[in-house]
Amino acid sequence: MAGVDLRSAEPGLQAWLAAGFHGSMGYMAQHGLRRARPAELVPGTASVITVCMDYLPRATPEGWQAVQWQGLHDPLRAQVSMYARGRDYHKVMRPRLQRLAEHLMEEVGPLGHRAFTDSAPVLEVELATRSGLGWRGKHTLALQRDGGSMAFLGELFVDLALPLTEADSAHCGQCTACIDICPTQAIVAPYRLDARRCISYLTIEHAGPIPIEFRAAIGNRIYGCDDCQLVCPWNKFAHRAALPDFDARAALEGATLLQLWAWTEADFLRLTEGSPIRRIGWRRWRRNLAVGLGNAWRANGDAALAQALTHARESADALVQEHIDWALAQRPLNPT
Repeated sequence: MAGVDLRSAEPGLQAWLAAGFHGSMGYMAQHGLRRARPAELVPGTASVITVCMDYLPRATPEGWQAVQWQGLHDPLRAQVSMYARGRDYHKVMRPRLQRLAEHLMEEVGPLGHRAFTDSAPVLEVELATRSGLGWRGKHTLALQRDGGSMAFLGELFVDLALPLTEADSAHCGQCTACIDICPTQAIVAPYRLDARRCISYLTIEHAGPIPIEFRAAIGNRIYGCDDCQLVCPWNKFAHRAALPDFDARAALEGATLLQLWAWTEADFLRLTEGSPIRRIGWRRWRRNLAVGLGNAWRANGDAALAQALTHARESADALVQEHIDWALAQRPLNPT
């Protein structure tokens, strides 16, 4: 349970916005300090109930971090962030938060409330850490000693003053593993992320061409990036999801770049229905895949990659064509 006085977080938010670290996410600046003022965002809010939900697929094996590193080192593999391999978390958490509100009203009577899960200008990590759901890691995500960071956050704003829970203390110590591992050095300082360099931002939020200077570093990451979480020692305690919703979809599990490149737009819409991947749309999906294929072409030299790119070029739009051209220019010294 967190209070609504987040004034101490406002200077950091202002500095982050002033530095332009939000990139093209204009809504971050548009709402300004309302993000740090729950009672202005939802008038009447007196308390914020914070929750988290584990998302590692139920079949995730022991030593799962090593398995993910292996995938990242296989240039032909299509690497999708683990949170996005199953059902869209918005569709899972929001109804459950609403049911929580209904249960509360059964106990206390009529209750003004509003549920959020990464769906509005809310300082989710700030609220989570103030309410005892862990601490802010140097990668900016919420960390728990008994669960790591592989969990979604949600909030229920209520107009009832409730007892606050005690905040947890930080336990990152001198560790800088997440900062050191970032492929694009997007974590520019402890607790400070430049989204414009972040692979998750570049492959999901960013709508235009991916800056050329980051394309090689993206490797085979076609939707999001988990590196800072994979390397975090606290994630050895990460829990598997309790719900089947977050089980990995068969179409994505172990898929290669060429298999996904062979999808038609109709395939994309059908196979990503109810998935968070659907939100980036067909163009960005193809853009991301083209970058992955170019990196694989450079590393692997398999002529089938160049053939697939060339075959698709004529029917692609200008954004995807530009990325296909870049990919084909990654010609290895000794193609096979």
